Amino acid sequence: MLLGILVVLCFIPAADVTENKILVAQHPLLIVANKTANLVCNYSYNGTGKEFRASLHKGTNSAVEVCFISWNKTKSSSNSNKEFNCQGTFYEDKVIFNLWNMNANQTDIYFCKIEAMYPPPYVYNEKSNGTVIHVKETPVQTQEPQSAISYWVMVAVTGLLAFYSILITAIFISYWQKSKKNRYHQSDYMNMTPRHPPYQKNKGYPSYAPTRDYTAYRSWQP
Repeated sequence: MLLGILVVLCFIPAADVTENKILVAQHPLLIVANKTANLVCNYSYNGTGKEFRASLHKGTNSAVEVCFISWNKTKSSSNSNKEFNCQGTFYEDKVIFNLWNMNANQTDIYFCKIEAMYPPPYVYNEKSNGTVIHVKETPVQTQEPQSAISYWVMVAVTGLLAFYSILITAIFISYWQKSKKNRYHQSDYMNMTPRHPPYQKNKGYPSYAPTRDYTAYRSWQP
């Protein structure tokens, strides 16, 4: 009887102790300052799957699927939630989800999910610790460009006024110098005050009286 039981056990195939698993690791925090985030989902898989699907989920309960990518050896496809701008890219040991035009309201915790779709058995990873994506609020800059424009307009106007002031000053100085030179020449030519002969200085004529020309009276004398 014992021998028969042993014979039966010999024909029972041994159970496969190797369990297919997918392990996922994510960075705990991602700071977004320029509205663009690259979330990396590192994974390891010890099975023989040929078709996979990777998805990104938002919220503590993973209620919102942000986007996904599926692939096999020959092709891939991707889709995104209409409320997000997201695209996935797969590699041999990781999937990168690229998000852009993010806003502060999208700050939350995000989880990566990796699934081995085919061939069976279907396998997916246990929930990871996730990545907190903190999207910083972009400050609204409306007055600074106007202030900059006003500043450069004021600089241009000031420079233009300074240029015209220098030009007008130069023209005035040039005109003043020419006018001064003309007055000097006119004073030399117009000083026609008569002077009495030196030998008549002591004859009682006033210094301001003009000297009489006696040669005009000699023509009528015999």
